[in-house]
Amino acid sequence: MRHPDPNNPGASVIRMGGSERADRTQFQPATPPGRDQPSGAHSGTKALPLMKEPLKEIHLPAEVPDAWGEGLAEVLDRVIHASAARVTSGLSPAALAEAYLDWVVHLAFSPGKQLKLTVKAARKLGRIGEQALKETMTPGKAEPCIAPLPQDRRFSAPEWREYPYSLIYQSFLLQQEWWHNATMGLEGVSKQHENMVEFTARQFLDVASPSNIPLLNPVVMRRTLEQGGQNLVRGAQNLVEDWMRLTHNKPPVGAETYQVGQNVAVTPGRVVYRNDLIELIQYEPTTDEVRPEPVLIVPAWIMKYYILDLSPENSLVRYLVSRGFTVFMISWKNPTREDRDRGMEDYRRLGVLSALDAINAIVPDRKVHAAGYCLGGTLLTIAAAAMAREGDDRLKSVTLFAAQADFREAGELTLFITETQVHFLEDMMWQQGYLDTKQMSGAFQLLRSNDLIWSYLFHNYLMGEREPMTDLMAWNADATRMPYRMHSEYLRQLFLQNDLAEGRFKVEGRPIALGDIRTPMFAVGTERDHVAPWRSVFKIHNLTNTDVTFLLTTGGHNAGIVSEPGRPHRSYRVLTKTERERHLDPETWQRLAQVQEGSWWPEWASWLTSHSGEPVNLPSLGAPPVYPVLDQAPGSYVREP
Repeated sequence: MRHPDPNNPGASVIRMGGSERADRTQFQPATPPGRDQPSGAHSGTKALPLMKEPLKEIHLPAEVPDAWGEGLAEVLDRVIHASAARVTSGLSPAALAEAYLDWVVHLAFSPGKQLKLTVKAARKLGRIGEQALKETMTPGKAEPCIAPLPQDRRFSAPEWREYPYSLIYQSFLLQQEWWHNATMGLEGVSKQHENMVEFTARQFLDVASPSNIPLLNPVVMRRTLEQGGQNLVRGAQNLVEDWMRLTHNKPPVGAETYQVGQNVAVTPGRVVYRNDLIELIQYEPTTDEVRPEPVLIVPAWIMKYYILDLSPENSLVRYLVSRGFTVFMISWKNPTREDRDRGMEDYRRLGVLSALDAINAIVPDRKVHAAGYCLGGTLLTIAAAAMAREGDDRLKSVTLFAAQADFREAGELTLFITETQVHFLEDMMWQQGYLDTKQMSGAFQLLRSNDLIWSYLFHNYLMGEREPMTDLMAWNADATRMPYRMHSEYLRQLFLQNDLAEGRFKVEGRPIALGDIRTPMFAVGTERDHVAPWRSVFKIHNLTNTDVTFLLTTGGHNAGIVSEPGRPHRSYRVLTKTERERHLDPETWQRLAQVQEGSWWPEWASWLTSHSGEPVNLPSLGAPPVYPVLDQAPGSYVREP
């Protein structure tokens, strides 16, 4: 509401709740990165400054110029969008409404599809009726009329084979199958909208799954009868405890047993370099000699670096050091509001290049084996292409762990990345200065809702059992934030526009080409990866003109990479395609690559060894006075909340 401004006669103030602000910032429209200006154009740009507190009121002069009016309109829109985003955990209602409208309108004008769905519904009703008759006549002997998908373990317990629960779960699966047919294959609906509608329908069905309803779940009913309801009492206590921890921003139960520097991230090392974005850790050697080429690991900054240095028994860093490699690790700073304008170029320059400069001083005249994980791998790919363009040959090899360079088929994560959705996220990040950890985790949990949400609900709240905390689970709860500009550039230029794969991604004002990379590459994909599907990771074959060794391992995005030797039920496939050999499609590659049992770590270590020189004397820790030892590993950045 507009009121007179007592400090400026003739002016006015728009109050939006709360007390009057002392500062009177002249608001200018802030251009979101990637919308109308090129990457890196933020330097010197006068964008709308971030509020130090939620927007209370906007002060206007007596006569508001048109530019001010336009700026105010943008501010008001963004404030509304940011407020809505906090309620929806960053998911855009407009994006979902747009998808459903597309589906509903096309379904309404498709009588043939409607008739087909009606016939399918009648047939499924007949199937379940016939199944009911069979199970009544031959209890416990009738074969189910529909089986769950291989990854669906909700109905695997033997109690689900007993009447009437067998009919209950089969009815649910038939209904789930019908909705899949209803949402897919409708001509005229865009593929993006079709996938969004199918995904959303699946989420609603999962909520109503009989496995989540105590009276319809025979496993819960049996446990309740056996324990006199004590499982539900414990479940209620678990629910209250989880809610209290969530509202007070505390980690999950048991996460406090894993402390950085005490029982995770404990491989001995030193911080040998620090800037405003990274700490560089050099790890102490455990062998008498080391390979001459050091290893630089670039982790993703969406989480803390120590997923690759968890407990001693499953630390990739410790494993590499024990195999005679000098290992350096980047530890990223957890960004705050003040880091809102850090972009992809800052992460390349202050991250990868600054780390390489330090390594070149500590281990002079040696090329470097560079490895990148997830988003860190994408950044490493960008850096390697830019270095190749400039004739910088400091890299001996490039390794990518579950990292994508082509984002056209980036899996179900793309459901949350549309123009509407990115615009919504940008407005939320514009007000905060970053993307919060909770706002990121919600989308990732939805991608694996049966494993991460409903399985947790079943065990913790219905069965009254606390699943034991592991170091990987504790790390997963130790999330970080994402700077406004970097995340916007990442979503727009890589996901939406696919600039990197299509040769439009610019570094220092000029496009880079991944085909310029000539160093040998080792790429790792994981079979059950929802973040970087292995077929998407496999596309590195199409984008580069070098020898590529591709390895496909069992597991998911995190557990597939943390695959220490001796871990049961692990296997992998590996095959090398040289620069001169013809391209293989993923299916042909999978057929030709033989399954090998065990961890993939020894395979990679052997590959690194084959691309390294003969062992040499141990290097020094740091290179004083330019790169002195600053701190003990794991450093200070990893401890920042």
